[in-house]
Amino acid sequence: MNTSIVADNAAISVFVICFVATIVLGSTVRLWRPLLNRRKAAARHTEGEEWGLGGREFGAWVTWFLVGGDFYTAYTVIAVPALVYSTGGFGFFALPYTIIVYPFIFAVMPRLWTIARDGSHATAADIVRARFGSRTLELAVALSGLVAVLPYIALQLIGIRTVIEALGFTGMLPLLIAFISLAAYTWLGGLHAPALTAFIKDVMIYIAVLAAVIIVPIHLGGYGAMFHSATGHLPDVPDGHIVAQGQVVPYATLALSSAFAAFLYPHTLTGILAARSADTIRQNAVFLPAYTIVLGLIALLGLMAHAAGIVTTSSSQVVPQLFLAIFPSWFAGFCFAAIAVGALVPASVMAIGAANLIMHNILPHRSESVTGSRLAGFGVKVGALGCVIFLNAKFAIDLQLLGGVIILQTFPALIMGLLPLRLPAPALVAGWVIGSVAGLGLCWIDGLKPVHPVAFAGFSASVSTGLLALGINIAVTLTLGAVIRLALGASPSTLRPGSIRR
Repeated sequence: MNTSIVADNAAISVFVICFVATIVLGSTVRLWRPLLNRRKAAARHTEGEEWGLGGREFGAWVTWFLVGGDFYTAYTVIAVPALVYSTGGFGFFALPYTIIVYPFIFAVMPRLWTIARDGSHATAADIVRARFGSRTLELAVALSGLVAVLPYIALQLIGIRTVIEALGFTGMLPLLIAFISLAAYTWLGGLHAPALTAFIKDVMIYIAVLAAVIIVPIHLGGYGAMFHSATGHLPDVPDGHIVAQGQVVPYATLALSSAFAAFLYPHTLTGILAARSADTIRQNAVFLPAYTIVLGLIALLGLMAHAAGIVTTSSSQVVPQLFLAIFPSWFAGFCFAAIAVGALVPASVMAIGAANLIMHNILPHRSESVTGSRLAGFGVKVGALGCVIFLNAKFAIDLQLLGGVIILQTFPALIMGLLPLRLPAPALVAGWVIGSVAGLGLCWIDGLKPVHPVAFAGFSASVSTGLLALGINIAVTLTLGAVIRLALGASPSTLRPGSIRR
């Protein structure tokens, strides 16, 4: 079966109705939200904070959908099955990483939320500036967040473009539609748009995925037949879908680095800081693993595509072509809309998180103007569009992993900065510079691959580039920090943390 499968008018009509309805709901949220919330919380916040953080008023229910919407994106529905289709079991590294990250959220994020609330901080860079009193370190963290989120938004644009291409549109039109829809949705709705429409996205994705994991195996003769067929299409991987011996280390290190990076991104942190309380975050850390179940089911779509005979040179088309091959055209259109909305909602939060960094931390004269935030968010989306056009990643997932390499370099300042031993800001800046240069340099050398071969003392394996760069960063930070402390006549063991500057 080839990718010549083309959607008909029924698929296009259902897609347009569902996708446009979501955009309209999000874009007009300022008109209908007061009907749901009569507490008029917006009066207690500036217009800029209302647009960028939703007034910090989201309860457990909205936060659960918002953070889940941030976390499960076109990365999940398009990129992960595409990687499984091409590499087999290696693509399932996304499952352990989402399991590792939730204890991290439970332990660390309530503390960050409390600091942000007490100091009226809107971004990670705000928190770092208050902790260390360093404008240079603030800019380093802000620039990392801004640059890291561009390829991540680019991945969402690719997700929307992919389903529009599957509907039969070609050339630059699908990418243009993706960009315009994202720009309008974010500009008009602010953070309330993805927060209050995220449940629509999740319901649509749940319906599409549950239908796929039930109907597709039945159509293909059951899961046993599906796995057997998929095994025959992955001849380079021993035992088909099983992780090969040489893939164990990159599998584990990618999972670990992705877990560390996940909630350092400006969009995921924005979802956390918009919560109503620290307990809201803890409750979400307990219940968010439900998304991991869905992620595992979605990853199986890559193997189902082999069993269904899908042959394509574009791995991003695997899931759309599978839906077109198995489902009635109208339901395929609904599934395409679910994928597009699943990219639109988190991409909007990403753009807003990046706009917060620009307005709060990068511009010399900070402003709470909502127009300035909107313009900043639009500029971020233009940058993401450039990533789609100019970055030549083999797999769409590589764009997300490239962002992970960059954002991981903020880990020492933001997370280690919470420890009792406070490192000097110059040491953190030096570690950030060297770690960032090393990570991006290795990515460039390896053609945007997320792993780099390492050989040391008889050990030879490919290791996550982000984890390697973070290791270099921490080593430089600790070493230089000790030197600075000793030069100032202070013993590292006797240092005490300073107070948070508000």
